[in-house]
Amino acid sequence: MDRTELADFLRRSRARLDPSDVGLAAGARRRTPGLRREEVAALAGMSVDYYTRLEQSRGPRPSRQMLAALARALRFTGDERNHLFHLVGEEPPRTDGVSGHVRPGLLLILDRLYDAPAQVMTDYGDVLAQNAMAVALGGEASVGRNVIRRFFTEPRVRALFPPEDHPELARSHVATLRAVAAARPDDPEPARLVTELRAASEEFARLWESHEVAVRRASTKRFRHPTVGLLELGCEVLLNPAHDQLLIVHTARPGTESHERLQLLRVVGLQDLTPSADRH
Repeated sequence: MDRTELADFLRRSRARLDPSDVGLAAGARRRTPGLRREEVAALAGMSVDYYTRLEQSRGPRPSRQMLAALARALRFTGDERNHLFHLVGEEPPRTDGVSGHVRPGLLLILDRLYDAPAQVMTDYGDVLAQNAMAVALGGEASVGRNVIRRFFTEPRVRALFPPEDHPELARSHVATLRAVAAARPDDPEPARLVTELRAASEEFARLWESHEVAVRRASTKRFRHPTVGLLELGCEVLLNPAHDQLLIVHTARPGTESHERLQLLRVVGLQDLTPSADRH
């Protein structure tokens, strides 16, 4: 691992980005160009101290998952992501099968959706990138985690939705995963997730046996946010050409109570994601 080169690459990459490039407000005038360390850490889902040590050439060896998160946070191209992996002494991810690298153009679209919760995920539910509104809606960053696994194994995630909606959401998750697993029998990731959840969740195992099949499409979802209350949001699903990555966008119809609450969430929720001091 070349800590000196890694630190230099991270610092220069951070300096090239403006807050607007990643969907953040500029805020107060900045003494130096680029994103703050706090902002990169939040986008990558890591602690500020951990990221700071990487930039100071004294951090531990990042995991492959952490490297992928940094590549997304800093909006790396495929070549830049590969260089990042090489600096740490890791082989870059293979490009065959489902790619975990989100193209910069798709990330640019994600960042421009500053007033709507949006995220990019694989077709079997791994979250690859989120904008700030998605984090505000869900209460924490979900990049690197799987929405289907979390729904069936984490009570806090289920609590984001009204209890009366749980049965339909569960059926939809299972039916989607079955469709993906059947469409790509040689891909080990969906099959591995199915095996794990059949052992971990009695509810998932029961629904899996019903053999329902569905592809993720536009729908309406209700969210229970602890600050702004209940939101009823339209869920639009946009496919990339290979159909292995999805852009999920949640919107509210103008003039509705949910639209007003979504606007409030943008103000209240994003305050927690903005650094309190103008420092690097």
